[in-house]
Amino acid sequence: MKTCLRGLVVLLFVLINHDAFSEADGPDYWEVHGVESGDVLNIRQEANWRSKKIGEIPPDGKCLKNFKCVGGLTFDEFTSLSEAEKNKIKKERPRWCYIEYEGIKGWVAGRYLREGFCEENSKNSIQ
Repeated sequence: MKTCLRGLVVLLFVLINHDAFSEADGPDYWEVHGVESGDVLNIRQEANWRSKKIGEIPPDGKCLKNFKCVGGLTFDEFTSLSEAEKNKIKKERPRWCYIEYEGIKGWVAGRYLREGFCEENSKNSIQ
């Protein structure tokens, strides 16, 4: 019973937190989360904070089309390592996601994203 409960807790945490490793799978759309009012989330040319900035997204940005994410924790690391070990990996291998926002395709820091929804897309698919 404890094993089943532990598995359920881990699954719920992964679904809510989105810090687990992801490639092509994941949500269709992201929204910005954790960016302070008056600040922006930078869109970069490459998955690196030193890379050329090619755009920006406001702190309430939505409809960021998800193509893929790289870096972050693998599922095995997420489920087996201590918090200190996880934090070390997150610093060494931060998660970056390749997105499209208002026609700009590029990389954003994954720690500022959470699963989102895009109304514009759902209206187009209903018609």
